[in-house]
Amino acid sequence: MLLSNIAILGGHPALPVLLMGTAAAGLLWAFILIRRTAGTGVRTGNKRPDPAHHEPGRRILSPWQLVRGLAGRLIALGLVAGLLWLNPFPQQPSGADGQTSGTSTEDATSITLAPEGKASAGIVFYPGARVASQAYQDILGPLANAGNLVVILKAPLGIPLLDANQARAAMDRHPEITSWAVGGHSLGGVSASTFAKSNLDVAGLLLFASFPADSMADSSDLKVLSISGSNDGLTTPDKVAASKPLLPPSAEFATVDGGVHAFFGDYGVQPGDGEPGISRELAQQQIAAESVRFMDRLQSPA
Repeated sequence: MLLSNIAILGGHPALPVLLMGTAAAGLLWAFILIRRTAGTGVRTGNKRPDPAHHEPGRRILSPWQLVRGLAGRLIALGLVAGLLWLNPFPQQPSGADGQTSGTSTEDATSITLAPEGKASAGIVFYPGARVASQAYQDILGPLANAGNLVVILKAPLGIPLLDANQARAAMDRHPEITSWAVGGHSLGGVSASTFAKSNLDVAGLLLFASFPADSMADSSDLKVLSISGSNDGLTTPDKVAASKPLLPPSAEFATVDGGVHAFFGDYGVQPGDGEPGISRELAQQQIAAESVRFMDRLQSPA
């Protein structure tokens, strides 16, 4: 995973540290097993041992030892399966013109797109689960070009829910911003909703194919825009419709006709998604345009 997926080393440091630690533990375990096997006097020749004759030095395993060994191997296999599941979707540039005309900087926990001039509004964006943060640069680039500061977070292990309060550090780094929104894609939108609900200095919430886990109906001062795709196979139209009562009554909704879940970033095709009825480029143009209008309204009087 470390050698084949560039998104791992380009993401939050938690995953590469976990992978390297697991590899080191695996090598240590192998070394211990080799030494233990060498010390039991196991014969390597072709002569079959006589079951009635127990050779000195040959260890006989008890039922408890057999169960413990099997459990250890099952746990190891489960860990490997979990690590494979954490393997993130890398960025797959779509070729769309989403480059910011300002500056782009990257550190261990975030990617920042800054406009050319002074920004008074900003948005902190939580990526979808197991999606490289770089996959959102092009679709969020127009927000920076429109004069907003954009901070794309790198979630620990690629799971935004592991640190739903991660946006706070990004906001504290930019005291010059007077109006903040948070946003997110899919599971990232759930984290953004949780943060917006508990932080009154957040003025807006931008949801990409997402909805909150808990009711935010009483957050009357929060401006909300939910953008979804009509052909999304994961955050389906039925799920979006059912979640509307969870958002403030003033929340606005926009639908990309023919759009799917993976069109809200540049990371290729996602398993379980629907079949698109529109091109990725046209869908992302609509998403970006709606997002820019939302940020413009965020700074206008209520």
